[in-house]
Amino acid sequence: MRRLIAIALAASIPAASLAAYPERPIKMIVPWAAGGDTDNIFRPFAPLLQKHIGGTVVIANVGGASGTKGAKEAKEAPADGYSILAVHDYIHSTYWAGVADVNYTDFEPVCLISSTASVLTASPKTPWKSFQEFLADAKKRPGQITVGATLASTSHFFPALIEKQTGAKLKYVSYEGLAPRMNAILGGHVDLTDSNLTQKGKVEAGQLKFLAIATEKRHPEMPNVPTLKELGVNVVFDVNRGIMVPKGTPADVINKLSSACAAAAKEPEFGKAMRLQGTDVRYMDRAAYAKWLKEADDLNRTIAKDLGLLKR
Repeated sequence: MRRLIAIALAASIPAASLAAYPERPIKMIVPWAAGGDTDNIFRPFAPLLQKHIGGTVVIANVGGASGTKGAKEAKEAPADGYSILAVHDYIHSTYWAGVADVNYTDFEPVCLISSTASVLTASPKTPWKSFQEFLADAKKRPGQITVGATLASTSHFFPALIEKQTGAKLKYVSYEGLAPRMNAILGGHVDLTDSNLTQKGKVEAGQLKFLAIATEKRHPEMPNVPTLKELGVNVVFDVNRGIMVPKGTPADVINKLSSACAAAAKEPEFGKAMRLQGTDVRYMDRAAYAKWLKEADDLNRTIAKDLGLLKR
C-alpha cells in the first residue's frame, strides 16, 4: 500500500509543477533592438500575454547577426517555457542564405499573432515622385541607388524581389534592424529601404516617400500609394510575427502558452496597438502556425534560390 501511495505521489509531482507554470518570470527574447518594428509589436503584446498566462513576461532585446544572435540564445535556453522567442520570417531567410545555423525546426511553434505589409520607401532627398521615376533612374544608374537592409532578412529579400522582377540593380547597405535603417534614410544616408505603414506620419510630414506597397490591393490607411502588382511588378510581401519555444518544451507548458496567446491576440487593445503599427492582427493557433511555417520555409528557400542567395 505504501509503495502504491508513493508511486501515486511521484506521478502527481510533474502535473502539479506544470499546473503552477509560470512560477517565475518568462523571458521573451526579441532578437532586434528596442524601437524597431518587432520590438514595437511585441511591447504591447507582452503585457496581454502576461495577463492571460498569469505570470510576469519580460522582454529581452538581443540584437545582432541579422536577428540570429537572439534566436541562438533562445535555441540554447532550457526547454522549460521560461524563454520564448519573438520571431518573424527572418528565421527562414537567414538560414537558407547561410547567415545563420538556426532554423525554425529548432523550435516548437506556439502561435502567429501579426502580419505587416512591406512598403518600398524613399528618402525625401531622392528626386523621384513615383515608383516609375525610381525604376527609370535605377535602370539608368545600375548599382548606384542605395538600399538600407538587414543582410539576408526580410528587408533584403523584399527589394531583391523587386530587382528580380524589374531588372534593376541596387546597392545594399547593411543595418541591424529597422530603427538604424530608418535613421539612415531619414538622414539621407541611403536612398531606399523596406518600411511599413508605421511611417505614415513621416510621409505626410514630407520626411519620407512611399513609392509602392506590397499588398494585393491598396491599403485603406494609405489609398494613394499604389501596389507593386498594379504597377506591373508581381511582388506581394509581408512580415509575419509569432512566438516559438525551444524544442523539447513540455506539451502542457506549450498548451498553456498557446491558450494565453490566443486570448491576448483577441484583446481589442492589441488590435488597436497593431493599427498604430500599420499591422494586421493575424492569429494562428499552434497547428495552423506549424503548417504555415513549413510553407513559409519552402517559399523562402525558393526565393533565396531565385535570388542567387541560397547557401544550403
